[in-house]
Parts: sequence; structure tokens; C-alpha cells
Amino acid sequence: MKIKFSLFSLLAILTFSSAVNAQLLTGSTVPTSQSDLVIHPVSHASFVMSWNGKTVYVDPVGGVGAYDGLPRPDMILITDIHADHLDGNTLQGVVSNAEILAPGAVVSQLPAGLVERAVSLANGSIAERFGITVKAVPMYNLTEDRLQFHDKGRGNGYVVTMGGVNVYISGDTEDIPEMRALEDIDVAFVCFNLPYTMTEGQAAAAVNAFRPAIVYPYHYRGSDVALFTELVDDGIEVRVGDWY
Repeated sequence: MKIKFSLFSLLAILTFSSAVNAQLLTGSTVPTSQSDLVIHPVSHASFVMSWNGKTVYVDPVGGVGAYDGLPRPDMILITDIHADHLDGNTLQGVVSNAEILAPGAVVSQLPAGLVERAVSLANGSIAERFGITVKAVPMYNLTEDRLQFHDKGRGNGYVVTMGGVNVYISGDTEDIPEMRALEDIDVAFVCFNLPYTMTEGQAAAAVNAFRPAIVYPYHYRGSDVALFTELVDDGIEVRVGDWY
């Protein structure tokens, strides 16, 4: 038996499919000039953003199962070489047709089959895809007894612009001058955990310096997110996602 679909039926199916995908992404939304930005925490440093029909994975690790049922990525951002940011097996399972944007140190460690899908971005480099602008920014350690964890220039934080909204992703960093000097950040993902990055107080002080409209604490395993929230200035909205 042949089944015939009218144009109306096909449009209805596509609309239903898009609605189902949108429902699979839970978390919170941020309005932009074109569509809502949906932010979906996965775990620790890994999360998914959906905007204007495009899906961005950030540091996808934890196995393919952690992403079951989620829309496949159009773009993947990776910040650093450590296992909580870069996992070749997870990448191979989720990559689909996505392009990977990452620092050179990450690209050099990708599985062979993924290197051709990758674009190397150094600190200060900018890429534009699907109406999304991605700027790589510094992330590194300052404190003497933490310098061995994150060298300046090796990893990337990112400022991602979608529909006029600027989203800062800190990566693994301390409260470096480049972070404090950020301007016009609407949404910030800011890390804190010792000994690898910084304290709750350092993270809050940095946030109070560049004053994003919304801050998501992330990458804070073992730290006191309530203390961070208390230390952030009034007028900055702290959103605590389901990271752990």
C-alpha cells in the first residue's frame, strides 16, 4: 500500500518533529532578537545550546548515552585537552554532520576521523557559522601553585553571539584580566573548583567586575554554589542548572 503525503501533512510532520526536539531540551531560556536561546545542562562542563533551529554542543563528554534523544549538533565547541572537556569516543558518537571548533592543542588530539571536521581557533580568532559568531578568548591559571593545570594560550574560552545575545563560556580559568575586561556579556558560564580553577570568591569577584546580566555557575564539582550565589552582586541573576 502506498502512502501519500500532502504538502500540508509534510509541514505538520516537520512542525511536530521540531516541537518534540524543543521539548527534549530542558533547562532555561534567554530571549534573543530572533528566537529563544535554550540552555540545557548535561553534566559538569558539558551543555547544549539551541538557537534559531541550530544546536551547539559545548565540551561533550560522558558517553553517547548522555545525549540520547537530544538534537544532533550543528556545531561543537571544545575548550581544552583535559578529559572533562575532550573525549574522543563521545565526540565520535555525537558528531553527526557538526563542525568542531577548538584550540590547536585539542585538534591535534582528536581521533583521526574527526580532524577533517575541525577548525583550529587560537585566542582572539573569530568564526561565523549559521548566523552564530564565535570568538575564542583566553583561559588559564594565574596562581603559582595552579600554573601546571592550564597554560596561557593552550585552551579557549568563548564568546558566542546569537541573535544579539553575547554568551561567555569561561572554560577552565582563574579570574584573569581578560575575563574582568569583558563587556556587554548577557549570559556567562563561569567555573570554580579547586585546585584546577578558582575559588567561589574569585569567581564571584570576576563576575562582579564584568557584570553579565545572567550567570550560570558550572564546572563547580565539590564547591559551594550557594556561597558563590551569595557573593554575586545584586542585579546579576544567578541561575543554577542541573549539572550534578
